[in-house]
Amino acid sequence: MSREGTGGGETPHRPYTLAIDAGGTGLKASVLDTGEHLVADRVTVPTPYPLPPERFIATLVELVRPLPAHDRVSVGLPGVVRRGRMLTAPQFVTERGLGSRVDPGLVAAWSGFDLAAALAAALGKPTRVANDADLQGLAVVEGTGLEFVVTFGTGVGTALFYDGVLMPHLELAHQPFRNGQTYNQQLGEAPLQRIGPRRWRRRVMIALENFRVLTNFDHCYLGGGNSRHLRGAVQEPYTVVDNLAGIIGGVRLWDDTRWLERF
Repeated sequence: MSREGTGGGETPHRPYTLAIDAGGTGLKASVLDTGEHLVADRVTVPTPYPLPPERFIATLVELVRPLPAHDRVSVGLPGVVRRGRMLTAPQFVTERGLGSRVDPGLVAAWSGFDLAAALAAALGKPTRVANDADLQGLAVVEGTGLEFVVTFGTGVGTALFYDGVLMPHLELAHQPFRNGQTYNQQLGEAPLQRIGPRRWRRRVMIALENFRVLTNFDHCYLGGGNSRHLRGAVQEPYTVVDNLAGIIGGVRLWDDTRWLERF
C-alpha cells in the first residue's frame, strides 16, 4: 500500500467525507473536509481479482482502516448505479479485470447488489455510491451548458452534465467504436500499453470527435490516470484535469440533496 502527501494548511472543517475511487486497476481512498482539502494521505491498493461484492467490501474496509474518523462515505466505481444498487459492474465481473473472461457467477452477484447499504453497514456511516466518471465530473464541471467528461484508465468512462446537473449515466464505453471493438477495447490501459501513446492519442481524437457529434457538448473534460498522455495534445473545448478529481468529487456527491431522488 502506498500513500501520498496532503496539501494545504487551512483548518479542516467537518463533516469529513471518506472518498473512495475504486478502479479496475487500483482502489484509492482519502478523507476530505468540506473545503475539499485532504485531511489525510491518500491510501491505495491494487484491485484484487476475482472480485465478488463481499471481497470488494472487505478490501475497502482494510484499505481505509488507517484513515481518520469520518462522517460519511462516497464511492465511485465503474458501472451503472441506481439508488445505491449496482445495475452493472463490467470490470468487477471478470476473472482478472477488463479484457479477461466474464464470470457468470460474478455477474449474478453484482447485478442488483445494494452496495450503498452493504458499505454503510460495514463502515458504520451513511454511504453514497456513483459511477466513477460521474464522480470525477462533479469535481470539475463549471455548471454552465452541456459539459461532457471522459475518463481514461483501465477502461473508459463518460459522464454528462447540463447546467451543473448530472444526467442519467450512459455506458458509452461499451458501444461499438472501430474495427468491431468498443471504446473500452480500443482505448483502455491494455491497448495503450500495446500500441503506445502516439497511436493511442490518434484513436482518442477520433473517439472525442464521435462524442462531440453525439452530444454536442459545450466543453469536455478529460480525466483518469491515462489522460496525462493528452496534455499538450488537445485544446478548447477540451481540458485535461487532475486525476485527484475522483476523490474530490466524493465531497460534492453530498452537496446535491436531490441526487438520491434522481438516481
